[in-house]
Amino acid sequence: MIRAAVFDFDGTLFDSMPVWDTAGEDFLRSAGISAEKNLGTVLSRMSLDQAAAYLRETYCPAFSAEAVKQGITGVVRDAYAFSVLPKPGVPDFLDALARRGIRMCIATASERPQIEAALRRCGLQHFFAGILTCSDAGYGKDEPVIFREALRLLDSCRRDTLVFEDALHALQTAKADGFFTVAVPDAHEKEREAVLAAADIFLPDFF
Repeated sequence: MIRAAVFDFDGTLFDSMPVWDTAGEDFLRSAGISAEKNLGTVLSRMSLDQAAAYLRETYCPAFSAEAVKQGITGVVRDAYAFSVLPKPGVPDFLDALARRGIRMCIATASERPQIEAALRRCGLQHFFAGILTCSDAGYGKDEPVIFREALRLLDSCRRDTLVFEDALHALQTAKADGFFTVAVPDAHEKEREAVLAAADIFLPDFF
């Protein structure tokens, strides 16, 4: 019996991946530095702290890791506060789960203030028992730490918990750790077929 649901935010609940696809490059450009063409793909597997460390080590060693982190955050802050929107059907889908008594949380590589701002603006914050971040967990989604923390937050177990994700590495991590996984394909996901193959359920949309 499903009692809990863990949602990724970017590309799963909200159509915010375009912001992140270019955030690292936009930050580097503001500092007068050219980036590799596939930088968005490289950074997509990392937490914000990991991404900041990578950019510092690879492109701008004169910057502190914290300065790089704040630079990236500055690029996306306004987008979360003023423009990014949930995917079509998400509000009604969350409401349907809540009516069935399913407890929900968010597990994200983004930072908490950004997620809170977007949820508040769209009136969705009340659906979630909490927001778990990779930065707080100390690991990206290539490790199952954040998903295990979600179990504790939601007072659930793996067999009763769905994990909704759009990213291949996150789906693979959750599935390998024994979770039941739901692929929510995103138009910006570059590994779509592999994403679908890695999940237990394919959810084409939230309608």
